Amino acid sequence: MADKNDLDFTYTTIDKIFRLSIGETGDYSGAKYDGDFSMTLEEAQRAKHRFIADSLNIGKGSKVLDMACGWGPFIKYITAERGAESMGLTLSEGQAAACRKNGMKVFVQDCRYVKPEDYGTFDAITCIGGLEHFCSVEEWKAGKQEQVYKDFFTTLTKLLPVGGRFYMQTMTFSKNMPDFEDINIRAKKGSPAHVMALMIKEFPGSWLPYGPDMVIQNAMPGFKLISKSSGRLDYIETIGQWRKRFRKFNLKKYGLYLSLLPKYITDKEFRHQVEVFRISPNRICFEQEIMDHYRLVFERV
Repeated sequence: MADKNDLDFTYTTIDKIFRLSIGETGDYSGAKYDGDFSMTLEEAQRAKHRFIADSLNIGKGSKVLDMACGWGPFIKYITAERGAESMGLTLSEGQAAACRKNGMKVFVQDCRYVKPEDYGTFDAITCIGGLEHFCSVEEWKAGKQEQVYKDFFTTLTKLLPVGGRFYMQTMTFSKNMPDFEDINIRAKKGSPAHVMALMIKEFPGSWLPYGPDMVIQNAMPGFKLISKSSGRLDYIETIGQWRKRFRKFNLKKYGLYLSLLPKYITDKEFRHQVEVFRISPNRICFEQEIMDHYRLVFERV
C-alpha cells in the first residue's frame, strides 16, 4: 500500500496551495453533478455529501467514521447539517493538522488496520477515494490485489453492525488501460502510456482496482451492494473546476508557487509533480476511458 511517506508526498505537498485555492475544508474528490454542469463546484460537492448521507441513513446522533477524510468536508457536512458524531482518519500530516485547526477530530492512522478497541464501532463508514491507495504496484504484480480488498472489507465487518452501511468512491481502470509494460514516462506526451506513468508519479505506492466488480466481489460475503453509479463525467468537470481555482491569482498562493522553484530545479520527481499539475493526467485518463470512477453503497449482512 501507499505508505505515510507516499501520501505525505502527494497530499501534504499541496496542502496550503489546495486550501488557498479550494477552501479550508475543500473536497479533493469527484463532485456529483448528475449531468447538470450549470452547478457550481460547491453545489455539486454538497449534492455528493447529501447523497452519501442519505444513502447511509445518517441522522442526528449517528456515529460515523470517515476513512481517508482529506481536509474534512464530509465531516463538516454531517456534523453541521445532520447532527452526527464524526471522526476522520488520514495518512497526511498536513491534512490532519488542517482538520484539527478547523475543530475536527482527525487522527493520522492507516484505516486498513482500525480495530473496534481503537474507537469503538460505527453506524456508518465512508471511504471517499481511499481505496485507490490500498494496493501497490508490487502487491498487484505479486497477485495480492484481491486479498488486499478482502482484508479491508473484513476490517469493516468488525466496525459495523449488521445493517450498517459503507460508502466508497474510487477510481478504477477501464477498457482503454494500456499494458503495464507499455507505461513509460518517456512515452509520447498525452498518450495512455505517458499519462499513466504520470499517474504513478502523482500517487506513488498506489494501484487501482480493475473495474468496480473487483471491489464488489471482494466485499462478499460480509456486504451486499445497495447501489452503483459511475461518476466519470462528473469527475472530468470537477477537475476542470479545480484547474481554474488553482490558477486563479492569490498573492500568498503564488508566493508558495515561487518558493517551490528551487525544488523544481533540483528535484526530478518534483518536476513530474509539476507536469501532473499542468496537464491533469487523471482528467485525460477519464476522457480517454483509461480510467472510470464509481460510487458504491454497501450494507453489512
